This record gives sequence, structure tokens and C-alpha cells, in this order.
Amino acid sequence: MKKIILPIILAMNILTICAKDYKISSPDGKIVINVSIGSDIKWSATYDNKEIISSVKTAMILGDGKILGANEAIKKSLLNHINEILKPEVAYKKSEIINNCNALLLSFKTGFSLQFRAYNDGIAYRFETAFKDTLIIKNEISEVQFPSETNSWYPLEKGFMSHNENTFIFSSLDTITNKHLASLPVLFQSDGVNILLTESDIEDYAGMWVRGAGSGKIQGTWPAYPAEETLSGDRNLRVTKTKDYIAKTEGTRTFPWRVFVIASDDGKLIESDLVYKLAAPNRLKETGWIKPGKVAWDWWNANNIYGVDFKSGINNETYKYYIDFASKNGIEYVVLDEGWYKLGNVLEVVPGMDIPGLCRYAADKNVGIIVWVVWKSFYDKIDQALDQFTKWGVKGVKVDFMQRDDQKMVNFYWEAARKASEHHMLIDFHGAYKPDGLGRTYPNALTREGVKGLENDKWSKDIDPRHDVTLPFTRMVAGPMDYTPGAMINMDRANFNPQFTRPESQGTRVHQIALYVAYESPLQMLADSPSNYMKEQECTDFIVKVPVVWDDIKVLAGKVGDYLLLARRSGKEWFAGALTNWSPRDLDLDLSFLGEGDYVMEVFQDGINADKYASDYKHLKLDVKKGLKMKIHLAPGGGWVARITPKQN
Repeated sequence: MKKIILPIILAMNILTICAKDYKISSPDGKIVINVSIGSDIKWSATYDNKEIISSVKTAMILGDGKILGANEAIKKSLLNHINEILKPEVAYKKSEIINNCNALLLSFKTGFSLQFRAYNDGIAYRFETAFKDTLIIKNEISEVQFPSETNSWYPLEKGFMSHNENTFIFSSLDTITNKHLASLPVLFQSDGVNILLTESDIEDYAGMWVRGAGSGKIQGTWPAYPAEETLSGDRNLRVTKTKDYIAKTEGTRTFPWRVFVIASDDGKLIESDLVYKLAAPNRLKETGWIKPGKVAWDWWNANNIYGVDFKSGINNETYKYYIDFASKNGIEYVVLDEGWYKLGNVLEVVPGMDIPGLCRYAADKNVGIIVWVVWKSFYDKIDQALDQFTKWGVKGVKVDFMQRDDQKMVNFYWEAARKASEHHMLIDFHGAYKPDGLGRTYPNALTREGVKGLENDKWSKDIDPRHDVTLPFTRMVAGPMDYTPGAMINMDRANFNPQFTRPESQGTRVHQIALYVAYESPLQMLADSPSNYMKEQECTDFIVKVPVVWDDIKVLAGKVGDYLLLARRSGKEWFAGALTNWSPRDLDLDLSFLGEGDYVMEVFQDGINADKYASDYKHLKLDVKKGLKMKIHLAPGGGWVARITPKQN
């Protein structure tokens, strides 16, 4: 027995002795990544000299059983520094992004590499391979250990078939086990440091999910490649049998980035653009045709228009009414949601609808038409459909009900974005997984759902003000979200009642208006009925002035699940917005972010009776200057919003 044990012990000692350590730090020196190459590849990260991630094992298991990351020998290591200014084609957060990081590329003798990057706002790593033949990825190992007493905002899932529309559950990480599946992003909080886990650049691969692994550990998991699928109705394509691998792909390629956004201040999570920085660059040669904008939306309000002489519904008269409303208010688009085509065939228009005629009518009024489609019906005839939509004059597609992110489905996103771009068509993904930077690569992919948004008010009580002030620090960190704000019927907590065809929102009127400043989406919906908006013209006038793309952002105060106060700049104008949960709150607004000179501040604030009549608000204008400090009050479930414009000389 001793003769067997001794060589094993000697081999372990040799591996320990031969282990090599590498280190890179963020440009500001606050974040340090330590990589150890021995029998396994492990890495850890510190923030301000405090370890925040440790005992991490990283590997990739190939179809032939080979493990990339086991007993590896370094071929070479390369340190690099990146410092550049990125100018997004669609600036949903900033018009200029500083891309500044230190990078470490470790190349191994077996033909693969690992790249690590350290930014001031987080870290990332990814695999890179250089094999000649097709590669089968049986599994990927990504284990992350957090310090004791770490908490999480955990988007619990029932399975891989999901719209990824979740409530983020605040939990002790120690209570999360292998039974608890979550989609990304997930936010972890450890001793005053935020660590948001997500990913970027998911091309020809499956999306990453996580499970608890006990004692503060999280383990990555991926949906397997579909072997058999069963269609239920026109939209639910379920995987009924899988292959024994997660991806079959090219042997020479880069893989998705595993991204950890790191911030000591909650608000810095919102300011981070790490997912965008790590995404593949723009692949479109010409982008001048891409026009972000606001959208008058029909489905949430159930076509509840009134004061007209025609029967509202899926018909030309109703949509001309939407188009007229959009044109009058400077709204760029109208979406035709479910009902305009015979379900199952996106080329067969229902009786009573003239899509080419509506597109011409809209174009004459400087409004574009976006059509909703079920992804499967659309994909079955994608080339014919896009050709037909182009002939009609359609400007974009809202693609819905994908509900998966296995490799096969991920590839649909890329193909749909690419083919839509070839027709100069925008795309909005619903029933979708989280953003992964696709909008950088194909800027026509303006926004996506993958968020538990306002539509849920039609059937549940989940979309409350606490949820609203959780999303900016969690889901929105990954990228734009089509939450669809804008409810004009507003209720306090006691009086809210979900109604499918006469929907209302929880929280105050100003809470809804402030969402247009707080939430990022280059296609931003107006969810309520045009009739309601015209009845509330004062609010509508403000909403339509809020941009959907921005030059800069400053988070002034915020705490996950509690409150948010931020400011965004568009040109010389600033917009400021505040949200609170069900607790009334006073916040300090410091206008030090303004430039020199005199400004006019147009304000919507909760009315004195907004705590019991949620639609109560006050509208006023103030003269302000740089550096002015003021108190703002938010009612329970309330909000505050302002447009700050330089005075004309």
C-alpha cells in the first residue's frame, strides 16, 4: 500500500512546487486578480486588499473527455494594457465609454488560452481555443466561492425554459443550495462590496446559469444542446431530449466572458458599462438608419381607447388613432402587437388590417411601424417575412417567446439580428434572456425584455415599487430592458387590484414618469392608452421629452431595493429622477453636476395626497444653478423627476 501512496504524494508535491502564480490589477489598483496554475486553474480577487472571491476552479470539459484546465503547462504569458474611448452607435448609457483595463493572457501547451481582464469596475475571464477540428464542449466548470455572511439578490428559476422574468430574492448565500437555479445576472453583497455576476459576448454557445453549491459557493451550469423539441401551440418550443454536450462549435474561437461587476457603492453598479466593453465590436458597415425612439404600445392597455366613433380593436381605425397620437406627440414608433397576423403564419394578415396602408399612413406622419411576431413562426419564414415586411414599409420587429438560451436558441438571436440589419430593420427581443452586449455587435438590436416588467401588473402584485428600485442595480446592469413603463392609472398598495384588460400600476404617478429617466432602453414604450395620455397631456408632454439615448450618467444616491436618485445628460440638458420603495423618503439633491450658468428646472413631484391618491402630483418650474442643494420628498411608492435646461441668453 505504501508503494502506491508514495508516488501519488510525490506527484502532488511536484505539482505544488511547479504551480505558477500570476497577478494583474485594475488601473486604479483597487482590484487585484491572482491566478494559480497547478493541478487545477484557480483564481481569486481582492478589492481594497480584501478577498471577495476565492477557491475558484475553472475548466472546460471536451467531448472526448479531455479537461482544459487540469495539470496544464504554461506555454507563455502576456500582459497587456487597453486604454481607448469607445463611441457606441446607440448610446443607451453614455456617448463615450472609457475602455481602460489591464489584461493577462495565459497560453497553455495543450492549445487553449485563458484571458483575464481587470477594470476599475470589475473583472472578467474567458477561454480561447486554437484547435483545427470542430470542438464539442461537454461542460464548463466555473465555481465561485464568496466570503462567509455573503448575501445575494437571487433571481430564482424553475428551469431552463423561462422568460427570465424574475423577482430578485434577497437571501443569505449560505441558504442557497443545488436545488436553487438562477438565471443571470445575480448580485452578491459581501461586507460592503457588490459583486454582480453576468456574462458578455454569448455567440454560438449556451447561456450561463448558476446553482448554489453550499457554504457560500456558486456553480455555473448551462442548458444542454437540444436533441428533440416539441411545439405547443404556436410559441412554446420545448426541449424534450438533449445531447450530452452544451455546444458544438469551431475549434478556433473565443468563448463568452464571465463578468463580475464590482462596486463598493450600490450606485456604481448602474454606472458600469462592463458588459458593453467586453462585447464584440460593431459588425455593421452603415448604421445611420438606426433610429432609437419611443413607442406607442397597444397590448398592455388592451386597446382601451375611448371618445371615438369606431369600435376599438385589431383594425385599421384603431391603429390610425395610435399613429395620430404618436405623430402629434413626437413619438417615433407604433407597435402592432399580437393579433395583426393569423397565429402560426406571419405572412397571413387578419381581415380588417391593411399593414402596407398603415405603414404609408404612418410614414406620412413621420411615425414608424414595428410588428410583433412569435419567434418560431417568424424563424420558419424569416427570409420571406423580412422581405415582405420591408415591402410593406415596416421599420422593426418585436420577436417574442424564445424562452431559452441553449446554443441553438442563442444562434437564432444572432441570425435574427443580422438578417434584420440587412433589411435596415430594428429588433426588440421579448421572452428573452438577459442582454450580453449583442447591441454593440448589432446596434439594430436596440433592447430586450428578460425582465419582470409592467405587464405583470395585469395579473399579479409582483411589480411593486420595491421591485422597481431593485432592477436598476441588478437586471439593468446587464443592459437595456424593455420594462414598458408609463401607467396613467396609479394605485397605492391597499387599493391596487390586478386587472388584465383595465390595467393599473402600483405606486404614484410620478414614480411612473421617473422610470423614463431611471430605466435604460433605446426603444422605450408608452404602455398606456393614447386616450389616457391625451387626458393627462401635462404628464405626456414631459414623458415624450425624455431622451432614450444619453451622453452621461451620474448616480447621486441609491440602495438596492430601497431608493435611487440619478441624473442623465443629453446634450446640454440634464434629467434627474428618483424612486423609492413603499417607504416615504426625503433625499438630498445636489446640482453640482450642472455646468456654469442659469437653468430652468421643470419638476414633477408627488402631490401632498399621493400617499392615498397615487395619481396626485405637483408640476412646477424653478430657477436653479450649479451647486444648489435641495430636499426632495417621495411619497410611499413615490417618485420625483426633473428636466433641467439652460436658460436662453
